[in-house]
Amino acid sequence: MQGLSFSYPGSAAPVFEHLDLSLPEGGCMIIRGASGCGKSTLLRLACRLSSPASGRVLIQGSDISAMPPSQLRSRVCLVSQIPQMVDGSVKSNLLLPFTFAANAGKQRPLDAGLMEMLMDFHLPDISLEQSAVKLSVGQKQRLALMRALLPGPELLLLDEPTSSLDRESTTMVFSIIERFNAEGKTIMLVTHDEEAPSGPRTKTLTLVNGKLIET
Repeated sequence: MQGLSFSYPGSAAPVFEHLDLSLPEGGCMIIRGASGCGKSTLLRLACRLSSPASGRVLIQGSDISAMPPSQLRSRVCLVSQIPQMVDGSVKSNLLLPFTFAANAGKQRPLDAGLMEMLMDFHLPDISLEQSAVKLSVGQKQRLALMRALLPGPELLLLDEPTSSLDRESTTMVFSIIERFNAEGKTIMLVTHDEEAPSGPRTKTLTLVNGKLIET
């Protein structure tokens, strides 16, 4: 992010002004800060769901504003704090990204692989055939993270991915995030949780008054 400025419509004060941020390939960046300070907006700017008033967002030197939407969505995936499921089975929700042009040509995982992933995410009692919309919020949150990981994006943006999970499930999800990061996945993570990843690739920043401070 280079010289990024952003304001909400009708607001006199900018959320960011000339903000610079660099995330190395294969790194894990944790963003902390008070509620309403702009952490989620930062993630939305990183995947062009919001547009800056000025400045640029680059991925490997390419300005995302010039990328075709399908190319950008193939490379970057955002998991929002409130998980959204379509009316259908767990399997259809997990395979939903493969129905989009962004992931055309990517190989769909087999049922056995999906079941193994459900086990990894401590969801052994969930079947592929049951309704996804009837799951608990915590179960949906884990399913949304699984769905984001399956197509293999280069950059994974996570907005409070453990906010509805108990302590055991939170520890498990963060361990999975650490594992994917160790395998080379680039991750930007917004969280209030103190148990967030803390590996050698991890950098923690706090957003205060529109500025990022390394902590």
